[in-house]
Amino acid sequence: MSQTALQPKVDDGTLESGRWMTLIFDDDITPLDLVIATVMSATGCDLQEAYTEAWEAQTYGKAPVHFATHKECEVAAGIIAAIGVKVEVAKEWND
Repeated sequence: MSQTALQPKVDDGTLESGRWMTLIFDDDITPLDLVIATVMSATGCDLQEAYTEAWEAQTYGKAPVHFATHKECEVAAGIIAAIGVKVEVAKEWND
């Protein structure tokens, strides 16, 4: 089972500034159907978008699945991590 990349973060006043993204990483254990359904549930995207993002993660090793505030991305990441998929929340752009 993959380890998640979620770690407690200290709010230094910059967590809610700018846009954040939730990334998923390639996972050879979790069934693709479960990844797709969970991404849809966590992000509110449709089947086609979730399939594309899961395909990108399999093909390229990782894929962004959600763009929002830090808090919203952490919530989505927590839902996805619960099925054993490695996730990361990162700034959309490095400042």
